[in-house]
Amino acid sequence: MKQLGYTCVSTSSQDAQLQLDALVAAGVQKRDVFADVTSGSKTAMERPGMKRLLEYAEDGDTVVVWHVDRLSRSQIGVFNTLTLLRDRGVHVRSISDGIDPATSTGRLMLNMLATLAEYERELIVERVNAGIAAARQNGTRFGRPVSAPTVIADKLAIAEDARAKGRTAEGAARLVGWTQRSADAAQQISFLQRGTRKSWRA
Repeated sequence: MKQLGYTCVSTSSQDAQLQLDALVAAGVQKRDVFADVTSGSKTAMERPGMKRLLEYAEDGDTVVVWHVDRLSRSQIGVFNTLTLLRDRGVHVRSISDGIDPATSTGRLMLNMLATLAEYERELIVERVNAGIAAARQNGTRFGRPVSAPTVIADKLAIAEDARAKGRTAEGAARLVGWTQRSADAAQQISFLQRGTRKSWRA
Protein backbone atom coordinates (compact mmCIF):
# COMPACT_ATOMS: atom_id res chain seq x y z
CA MET A 1 0.00 0.00 0.00
CA LYS A 2 1.47 3.31 -1.11
CA GLN A 3 0.93 6.94 -0.15
CA LEU A 4 0.48 9.04 -3.29
CA GLY A 5 0.34 12.81 -3.32
CA TYR A 6 -1.64 15.15 -5.54
CA THR A 7 -1.22 18.90 -6.05
CA CYS A 8 -3.19 21.28 -8.24
CA VAL A 9 -2.89 24.97 -9.07
CA SER A 10 -5.01 26.85 -11.60
CA THR A 11 -2.25 28.83 -13.37
CA SER A 12 1.45 28.42 -14.07
CA SER A 13 2.12 31.61 -12.08
CA GLN A 14 0.86 29.98 -8.89
CA ASP A 15 3.28 27.94 -6.79
CA ALA A 16 2.45 24.43 -5.63
CA GLN A 17 5.46 24.35 -3.28
CA LEU A 18 3.29 24.88 -0.17
CA GLN A 19 1.20 21.86 -1.10
CA LEU A 20 4.29 19.79 -1.94
CA ASP A 21 5.99 20.63 1.37
CA ALA A 22 2.85 19.62 3.30
CA LEU A 23 2.63 16.30 1.44
CA VAL A 24 6.29 15.47 2.05
CA ALA A 25 5.91 16.36 5.74
CA ALA A 26 2.94 13.95 5.84
CA GLY A 27 5.16 11.12 4.64
CA VAL A 28 4.66 11.18 0.86
CA GLN A 29 7.75 10.70 -1.29
CA LYS A 30 8.35 13.42 -3.88
CA ARG A 31 8.55 10.82 -6.63
CA ASP A 32 5.00 9.74 -5.74
CA VAL A 33 3.43 13.19 -6.13
CA PHE A 34 1.23 13.83 -9.19
CA ALA A 35 0.61 17.43 -10.20
CA ASP A 36 -1.77 19.46 -12.34
CA VAL A 37 -1.73 23.05 -13.54
CA THR A 38 -5.30 23.38 -14.71
CA SER A 39 -8.71 24.81 -13.95
CA GLY A 40 -10.31 23.48 -10.77
CA SER A 41 -13.61 23.23 -12.65
CA LYS A 42 -12.34 20.38 -14.84
CA THR A 43 -13.40 16.86 -13.95
CA ALA A 44 -10.85 14.38 -12.63
CA MET A 45 -10.52 12.56 -15.96
CA GLU A 46 -9.93 15.87 -17.80
CA ARG A 47 -6.79 16.55 -15.75
CA PRO A 48 -3.64 14.82 -17.03
CA GLY A 49 -2.03 14.55 -13.59
CA MET A 50 -5.11 13.10 -11.94
CA LYS A 51 -5.63 10.75 -14.87
CA ARG A 52 -2.07 9.40 -14.44
CA LEU A 53 -2.67 9.07 -10.70
CA LEU A 54 -5.85 7.07 -11.26
CA GLU A 55 -4.03 4.77 -13.68
CA TYR A 56 -1.14 4.26 -11.24
CA ALA A 57 -3.04 3.90 -7.96
CA GLU A 58 -3.86 0.42 -6.73
CA ASP A 59 -6.40 -1.03 -4.35
CA GLY A 60 -5.41 -0.11 -0.78
CA ASP A 61 -3.31 2.95 -1.71
CA THR A 62 -3.96 6.36 -0.12
CA VAL A 63 -4.04 9.66 -2.01
CA VAL A 64 -2.94 12.57 0.15
CA VAL A 65 -3.89 16.17 -0.68
CA TRP A 66 -3.12 19.42 1.12
CA HIS A 67 -6.74 20.57 1.01
CA VAL A 68 -9.83 18.81 -0.31
CA ASP A 69 -10.56 21.66 -2.74
CA ARG A 70 -7.47 20.58 -4.71
CA LEU A 71 -9.64 17.72 -5.98
CA SER A 72 -12.22 20.09 -7.50
CA ARG A 73 -13.66 23.59 -7.14
CA SER A 74 -17.24 22.50 -6.36
CA GLN A 75 -18.68 20.22 -3.69
CA ILE A 76 -20.12 18.00 -6.41
CA GLY A 77 -16.75 17.79 -8.15
CA VAL A 78 -14.98 16.91 -4.89
CA PHE A 79 -17.50 14.20 -4.10
CA ASN A 80 -17.40 12.77 -7.63
CA THR A 81 -13.58 12.55 -7.49
CA LEU A 82 -13.71 10.96 -4.04
CA THR A 83 -16.23 8.43 -5.34
CA LEU A 84 -14.05 7.72 -8.40
CA LEU A 85 -11.08 6.97 -6.14
CA ARG A 86 -13.04 4.98 -3.58
CA ASP A 87 -14.57 2.82 -6.34
CA ARG A 88 -10.99 1.78 -7.16
CA GLY A 89 -10.34 0.94 -3.50
CA VAL A 90 -8.17 4.05 -3.08
CA HIS A 91 -8.41 6.04 0.17
CA VAL A 92 -8.19 9.83 0.37
CA ARG A 93 -6.61 11.87 3.14
CA SER A 94 -6.77 15.66 3.28
CA ILE A 95 -4.18 17.22 5.60
CA SER A 96 -5.81 20.61 6.22
CA ASP A 97 -9.40 19.34 6.50
CA GLY A 98 -8.74 16.41 8.80
CA ILE A 99 -10.34 14.04 6.31
CA ASP A 100 -8.94 10.59 6.95
CA PRO A 101 -11.08 7.51 6.24
CA ALA A 102 -9.09 5.63 8.88
CA THR A 103 -10.73 7.75 11.61
CA SER A 104 -14.37 8.12 12.67
CA THR A 105 -14.10 11.92 12.24
CA GLY A 106 -12.74 11.51 8.73
CA ARG A 107 -15.57 9.18 7.76
CA LEU A 108 -18.06 11.69 9.19
CA MET A 109 -16.49 14.43 7.05
CA LEU A 110 -16.81 12.27 3.93
CA ASN A 111 -20.50 11.65 4.67
CA MET A 112 -21.03 15.38 5.17
CA LEU A 113 -19.38 16.06 1.80
CA ALA A 114 -21.75 13.60 0.17
CA THR A 115 -24.75 15.35 1.76
CA LEU A 116 -23.51 18.79 0.69
CA ALA A 117 -22.88 17.57 -2.86
CA GLU A 118 -26.44 16.21 -3.09
CA TYR A 119 -27.79 19.52 -1.75
CA GLU A 120 -25.76 21.48 -4.32
CA ARG A 121 -27.01 19.19 -7.09
CA GLU A 122 -30.64 19.80 -6.05
CA LEU A 123 -30.07 23.58 -5.99
CA ILE A 124 -28.66 23.45 -9.54
CA VAL A 125 -31.70 21.48 -10.76
CA GLU A 126 -34.05 23.98 -9.09
CA ARG A 127 -32.26 26.94 -10.68
CA VAL A 128 -32.35 25.32 -14.12
CA ASN A 129 -36.06 24.51 -13.82
CA ALA A 130 -36.83 28.03 -12.59
CA GLY A 131 -34.92 29.49 -15.55
CA ILE A 132 -36.81 27.30 -18.03
CA ALA A 133 -40.16 28.27 -16.48
CA ALA A 134 -39.29 31.98 -16.63
CA ALA A 135 -38.15 31.68 -20.25
CA ARG A 136 -41.40 29.94 -21.23
CA GLN A 137 -43.43 32.69 -19.59
CA ASN A 138 -41.52 35.19 -21.72
CA GLY A 139 -42.41 33.28 -24.88
CA THR A 140 -39.21 31.27 -25.38
CA ARG A 141 -39.80 27.97 -27.17
CA PHE A 142 -37.68 24.92 -26.47
CA GLY A 143 -36.94 22.12 -28.91
CA ARG A 144 -36.96 22.28 -32.69
CA PRO A 145 -38.64 25.31 -34.26
CA VAL A 146 -42.12 24.60 -35.56
CA SER A 147 -42.60 25.15 -39.30
CA ALA A 148 -45.43 27.37 -40.49
CA PRO A 149 -48.56 25.45 -41.66
CA THR A 150 -48.18 26.85 -45.18
CA VAL A 151 -44.59 25.59 -45.38
CA ILE A 152 -45.68 22.13 -44.23
CA ALA A 153 -48.52 22.11 -46.78
CA ASP A 154 -46.18 23.15 -49.62
CA LYS A 155 -43.63 20.47 -48.75
CA LEU A 156 -46.35 17.86 -48.43
CA ALA A 157 -47.73 18.82 -51.85
CA ILE A 158 -44.27 18.44 -53.40
CA ALA A 159 -43.80 15.06 -51.72
CA GLU A 160 -47.23 13.84 -52.83
CA ASP A 161 -46.53 14.97 -56.39
CA ALA A 162 -43.21 13.11 -56.32
CA ARG A 163 -45.02 9.98 -55.13
CA ALA A 164 -47.52 10.31 -57.98
CA LYS A 165 -44.61 10.42 -60.43
CA GLY A 166 -43.17 7.18 -59.10
CA ARG A 167 -40.77 8.11 -56.32
CA THR A 168 -40.69 5.92 -53.25
CA ALA A 169 -42.14 7.27 -50.00
CA GLU A 170 -38.62 7.56 -48.55
CA GLY A 171 -37.30 9.31 -51.66
CA ALA A 172 -40.19 11.78 -51.74
CA ALA A 173 -39.60 12.62 -48.07
CA ARG A 174 -35.89 13.25 -48.67
CA LEU A 175 -36.79 15.54 -51.59
CA VAL A 176 -38.21 18.12 -49.15
CA GLY A 177 -35.70 17.53 -46.38
CA TRP A 178 -37.86 15.26 -44.26
CA THR A 179 -37.45 11.79 -42.88
CA GLN A 180 -40.23 9.42 -43.82
CA ARG A 181 -41.48 9.59 -40.23
CA SER A 182 -41.72 13.40 -40.40
CA ALA A 183 -43.58 13.17 -43.71
CA ASP A 184 -46.06 10.67 -42.24
CA ALA A 185 -46.69 13.03 -39.31
CA ALA A 186 -47.24 15.96 -41.68
CA GLN A 187 -49.71 13.94 -43.71
CA GLN A 188 -51.65 12.95 -40.60
CA ILE A 189 -52.01 16.66 -39.77
CA SER A 190 -53.21 17.26 -43.32
CA PHE A 191 -55.79 14.45 -42.96
CA LEU A 192 -57.21 16.12 -39.87
CA GLN A 193 -57.41 19.47 -41.64
CA ARG A 194 -59.01 18.13 -44.86
CA GLY A 195 -61.00 15.23 -43.42
CA THR A 196 -59.48 12.80 -45.96
CA ARG A 197 -57.91 9.41 -45.42
CA LYS A 198 -55.90 8.82 -48.58
CA SER A 199 -52.34 7.85 -47.70
CA TRP A 200 -49.42 9.14 -49.72
CA ARG A 201 -47.79 5.71 -49.31
CA ALA A 202 -50.45 4.11 -51.53
